[in-house]
Amino acid sequence: MIQSVTVTNPKGESLKLVLRAPESSGLIIQEISGLGPSKANINSTELATMDGSIFASARATERNIVLTLILLPIPSIETVRQKTYSFFPIKKAVTLLVETDNRLVETTGYVESNEPNIFSQQESTQISIICPDPHFYEAATNEMAFVGVQPAFEFPFENNSLTENLLEFGEIRLDTRAELNYEGDADTGVVINIHFNGAATGITLYNTVTRETMEIDTDKVATIAGNALMQGDDIIISTVKGEKSMRLLRNGAYTNIIAALNKDADWFQLSNGRNEFSFTAETGEKNLVVTFNYRNAYGGV
Repeated sequence: MIQSVTVTNPKGESLKLVLRAPESSGLIIQEISGLGPSKANINSTELATMDGSIFASARATERNIVLTLILLPIPSIETVRQKTYSFFPIKKAVTLLVETDNRLVETTGYVESNEPNIFSQQESTQISIICPDPHFYEAATNEMAFVGVQPAFEFPFENNSLTENLLEFGEIRLDTRAELNYEGDADTGVVINIHFNGAATGITLYNTVTRETMEIDTDKVATIAGNALMQGDDIIISTVKGEKSMRLLRNGAYTNIIAALNKDADWFQLSNGRNEFSFTAETGEKNLVVTFNYRNAYGGV
């Protein structure tokens, strides 16, 4: 069940519409459409020599969310109506955060219309929002790190010193392979962070399930940045649709280094269930700390 919908306008101001406590906002949510999976466009080709058609491709279309809100006289109908103009400004981008019993997800869209029926006895307004990205995204960001813990003791044991570190309970080690169980029901991109604890060259990332690769030409990075990759550097790769990029973070400044990525690189996408990734380096592999950051994507609320 939906508990609340929070809208954030371009100014960063937020208005929370609580279904069970409409007096807090002065607005009752009468109806919301467009929260389920968006419509798919199925492309097919007809052949003169056979019945029916042959499937060619499919894609999800943009999402259209329509809210019907009843205005309460808190403190007055006109004040609440003008509040909707402020939080749902036409042509502008807004973010909708939807809280249900089990999920907290958000999407961004553009206000197509805000149409109040001013002369109605019970005034309401209908707001249409077009979301170019048809998916909802989990509000929280998840992280997967290429690290593990190596056990270093067995029972029974005895520590005869209270001042010296005689026992190692475990050792954190860097791994070059990691497995990720993705819980979203729609494919999504990731933000990959490669942190350098020292120099490294010839870095390649692998999706070991799909056999996809991303190769970083570290010589080109050095040419673009002016120096070879060194301790303290970070390479940040985004495979998120609409935000694909590769940047170098050095001393607090970002440099676009996408030219150092192989031209036929595969922009990794997470699919529901098991995903496994690994990386290699020609030199300095142990100097690399790799993390994946992502948000679960859903076809509907």
